[in-house]
Amino acid sequence: MKVLEARGVTKSFGGLKAVDGVSFGVDYGELVGLIGPNGSGKTTLINILSGHLAADAGEILVDGKPMRGLTPLRASRGGIQRMFQLTRVFRRMPALDNLVTAGCALGMALDAAQARARELIEELQLARVATLDAGHLSGGQQKLLEFGCCFMAQPKIALLDEPFAAVHPTMKEIMAGFIRRRHAAGQTFLIVSHDMPVIVELAARTICMNAGEVLADGETRKVLVNPQVIEAYLGGEAA
Repeated sequence: MKVLEARGVTKSFGGLKAVDGVSFGVDYGELVGLIGPNGSGKTTLINILSGHLAADAGEILVDGKPMRGLTPLRASRGGIQRMFQLTRVFRRMPALDNLVTAGCALGMALDAAQARARELIEELQLARVATLDAGHLSGGQQKLLEFGCCFMAQPKIALLDEPFAAVHPTMKEIMAGFIRRRHAAGQTFLIVSHDMPVIVELAARTICMNAGEVLADGETRKVLVNPQVIEAYLGGEAA
């Protein structure tokens, strides 16, 4: 069964079609990579799927049901959690309280949110900075913290926009290990990334976008050797 589906989704900004008739679905338990050159529409699509932008046309379905008037709050409480390309945390709030706040916003009781936050702080190896204001954490630690906020409540699907960008290899491995463990337990992911080795390792299936359209969708290794995909990335004829 598909947890999330896009049907003919379109979004324009002035005369530019950032997303042009995109259709695809993600089944429960899948881990799907979403790749494409800069400006291909990936983040715009994630913003639409998470309710941060309204599509001009097309439908978003969750569990097979059309989600009209999707808002970020409705999406998150409906089990669609997302991580932003540009990290968003409460910089003047302790790291642990960032997680607790995310849990309470999702409807968790305070005691349950505090217990869950402590579990995540340990698993993400942020215990030694738990009481520091998030603004005092390194960029990579802030990414880990925002990443953790996506898992305060069990999401139906986690939409991760460039989670590994500009992150120290140690922290990248903490995040990748978390994703591997959760996926093995049945968690569903859609991951936007330019880090091809990580996409190859984590994602059995990959979607490539270019100029707002789906260029290829299939087994990751086959998508990455698709001549059209190579041309989109290199800007010339594939060898």
